[in-house]
Amino acid sequence: MRAIPLTVTALTAALLLTACDSGGDDTGSGNKNSDGTACRIGELGVQVGPANAAPAAGDTGDVPVTVTNRGARCTLEGFPGVTLSAGKATAAVPQDTSGKPQRLTLAKDDTASFTLRYVRAAEGGAKSLAATSLKLSLPGASDSQDFPWSYGPVQGKKDAGDPDASVTAFQPAGD
Repeated sequence: MRAIPLTVTALTAALLLTACDSGGDDTGSGNKNSDGTACRIGELGVQVGPANAAPAAGDTGDVPVTVTNRGARCTLEGFPGVTLSAGKATAAVPQDTSGKPQRLTLAKDDTASFTLRYVRAAEGGAKSLAATSLKLSLPGASDSQDFPWSYGPVQGKKDAGDPDASVTAFQPAGD
């Protein structure tokens, strides 16, 4: 029987264990870090804007949203949920899938951001949603928070319930 040096055996075991660890770079569909904690909106500071608002009907505007973790380490992965509201009328903003979502683990005071891009509508137009609030939810969490919308009416594609708007995935702030 041939003896295998202990160093080679230990190195092989370490490499196998490393290959099994999914770590923070996992891009699976889950939204939890190794502790299983998805970020919750109530534990984040949220800043909406300042916006590059669309000045006139037909113009495109961008509204950046930045979140800052105020609590324990948590993870964001994917797209935020964004709904625009005008009284009882609501419109879910679709995802901009041109960019791939990243898995972001936020320590206390870390930030991430996303952008809501929209086309401004004419006041009172048939496809116009006279939005007054924006509801934000995070991937993997069920709670949400409302924020004022002061960027004018949003154009609908087919109707006011189908906004000509999109939301990007979370990115590290500053990217």
